Amino acid sequence: MEINLSIPAAKARVILDAISGMLPMAGLKVRRINSEGEEVVSASEVFADASPAKALRGLRVKEDITQVELAEKLGISQNMVSDMESGKRNISLKMAKRIGETFNIPYKVFL
Repeated sequence: MEINLSIPAAKARVILDAISGMLPMAGLKVRRINSEGEEVVSASEVFADASPAKALRGLRVKEDITQVELAEKLGISQNMVSDMESGKRNISLKMAKRIGETFNIPYKVFL
């Protein structure tokens, strides 16, 4: 179900807050719509199973390099790469920065 309302701009926030507070009580989900009429979704909704481990593996596959090649670039063992990709080993801040520098991408992806 979709409801569209035209309301005075000065009262928009008050009315939005009131309606948004009541709809979940009726078991309905409130979604935000941008100025182009598109539904606004969060990154966590789109990438619900995202993790630093999956980001690392995805980057390595995208760059078409093996775990051994990535390990050589980072100066670590292939086993460490495998453990980071499988989530058995957390990616430290220092390692995330090295990965980011190696591939010229923001390191925060791996934290």
